[in-house]
Amino acid sequence: MADMDPETTTNTAGEEEPLFSNLDLFLFSLIVGLVIYWFMSRKQPEPIPEFKKLDTPTPTTRETSFVEKMKKTGKNIIVFYGSQTGTAEEFANRLAKDSQRYGMKGMSADPEEYSMGELARLAEIENSLAIFCMATYGEGDPTDNAQDFYDWLQENDDEDLSGLNYTVFSLGNKTYEHYNAMGKYVDKRLEELGAKRIFDLGLGDDDGKLEEDFVSWREQFWPAVCEHFGVEASGDESSIRQYELKVHTDVNMNKVYTGEIGRLKSFEVQKPPFDSKNPFLAPVTVNRKLNKAGDRHLMHLELDITGSKIRYESGDHVAVFPTNDSELVNKLGEILGVDLDVVISLNNLDEESNKKHPFPCPTTYRTALTHYLDITNPPRTNVLYELAQYASDPKDQENMRKMASSSPEGKALYQNWVLDSCRNILAVLENMPSLKPPIDHLCELLPRLQARYYSIASSSKVHPNSIHICAVVVEYKTKTGRFNKGVATNWLKNKLVNGHKSTVPMYIRKSQFRLPFKASNPVIMIGPGTGIAPFMGFIQERGWLKQQGKEVGETVMYFGCRHKNEDYIYQEELEEAEKNSFLTQLNVAFSRDQDHKIYVQHHLKKNKEHLWKLINTDNAHIYVCGDARNMAKDVQTAFYEIAEEYGSMTRTQATDYVKKLMTKGRYSQDVWS
Repeated sequence: MADMDPETTTNTAGEEEPLFSNLDLFLFSLIVGLVIYWFMSRKQPEPIPEFKKLDTPTPTTRETSFVEKMKKTGKNIIVFYGSQTGTAEEFANRLAKDSQRYGMKGMSADPEEYSMGELARLAEIENSLAIFCMATYGEGDPTDNAQDFYDWLQENDDEDLSGLNYTVFSLGNKTYEHYNAMGKYVDKRLEELGAKRIFDLGLGDDDGKLEEDFVSWREQFWPAVCEHFGVEASGDESSIRQYELKVHTDVNMNKVYTGEIGRLKSFEVQKPPFDSKNPFLAPVTVNRKLNKAGDRHLMHLELDITGSKIRYESGDHVAVFPTNDSELVNKLGEILGVDLDVVISLNNLDEESNKKHPFPCPTTYRTALTHYLDITNPPRTNVLYELAQYASDPKDQENMRKMASSSPEGKALYQNWVLDSCRNILAVLENMPSLKPPIDHLCELLPRLQARYYSIASSSKVHPNSIHICAVVVEYKTKTGRFNKGVATNWLKNKLVNGHKSTVPMYIRKSQFRLPFKASNPVIMIGPGTGIAPFMGFIQERGWLKQQGKEVGETVMYFGCRHKNEDYIYQEELEEAEKNSFLTQLNVAFSRDQDHKIYVQHHLKKNKEHLWKLINTDNAHIYVCGDARNMAKDVQTAFYEIAEEYGSMTRTQATDYVKKLMTKGRYSQDVWS
């Protein structure tokens, strides 16, 4: 047998065996299975998707040249407004609208949105005119939106405005030290830079009859414009609509505004920074009544600002956005016979206007009347004039138009029937049953509901995540027997801690009401009633500084209220501060606990010598907060008398002395009327 493999020989010698054993087959199957599993389960590379190149539109930029805008839209009158509470803006809109009746075309403008350095270029437009409706805020300051314009006027001495025609209507309050300071400054400064005044400065007094002041000025202003430019009134006194109504029958409710001030859904997804156009929703953690007895309701609220990145200093103001009473809103809907839950937009007929809507749209009538429109203040004369056409009774029409006129009889009727009787728009509609205006026109005419400002009653050194508010609830009976309620204070009163409506849309407004830079300077604080608010923050801060080992000067408090056992608010806190020497002297005047009235100024006069030493020798800073009409003036007079007696001055010298303290920032006021 030829060369045989020994292994083969062995196999053939006995019983024949298979080519592969069971173990071989098992191992082979396992390997094949693992290979198949690997191929099947390994991650395939994902295909790279093809993206189409998108045509991205160039982002639109807001037109900052008002001259180019006026040329583009055929306008020749521009009405700038410096407004803090909305009144100056309202007057500006009325003047811009008026211009159409005189063959001219006007636009209202926020100076913050435009380059005011272009005023000289206004001469490029034939028969052009700039009107300035300027309110004064605080201690003779410009409003927030007019601050840049004010700075520009101060800094540009070489500006030539010789081609500019202008006039100014100023809004102020006679109870304040610097009455109409901003309007007077703009009027004087524009003339200094060469501009031509075509009509006298108008002065409106919010403590008196602001609406009457404006109407009287306006009635004389337009004839002067006609004479200057050689134009005539059209004679058309019909109502001019600025917005057109669009009713949305099929709208995505996620695109509908529900009370947001600026960005849609901003109350659901909060993003800093927080300001007037983007308020922070602060939870209310404390809401307690401060007074022990009496028929008033004084309250202390605490707002939680944890995580908001909001910073504040003692003396700043907190602004809150209130909402109107739902009862008033429902009554308006009933009396006008409308479904308040219809989704609408009011769209500006002037497509080039920066102001596309009078309030955030689309929204419902209910939301507009609840969050966006002022329905509690007496309506201004222009609202009555525009609505008169909807009265079916000729007598109602006549009276409404009469109240909007500048005739003595019309002014008296408006003063008595609207202002003195405190009639809001609902009361007007109730007392004039023939008046049935379309709700969209009413919403166009009503002014915006404004934020309310409160002096912060806490120090961020002690309460970095909390802002405290001290306020008195406003409620009174009118001559017509109605009960009127203050919008913000009643809304705040009903903010239940951990309740359904326990958040407050708010932001901070910086103030000049500041503690001295040197803690060693003494401070004299005069704040009766809720005027104590900023001083609670001051006392907390001075106490904190003392605990840090800083040298802190005398901290003197003058507080006043009616009765010790009724409205001595923060009594425990003040007495504790005095006990801990955070307050070196606490003087309290209880005005009605004895036969004769005792006020804070009487206590000032009792401590004349000590006060004079603090002011004249120790460089004390004086702070006054509260009522501007009486208290602030009486306190100032008390300081005149102290300077006269202990500084051996005449009244004129004493007045100058106090005024110099104000100029140096050593006599500060946070007052209201």
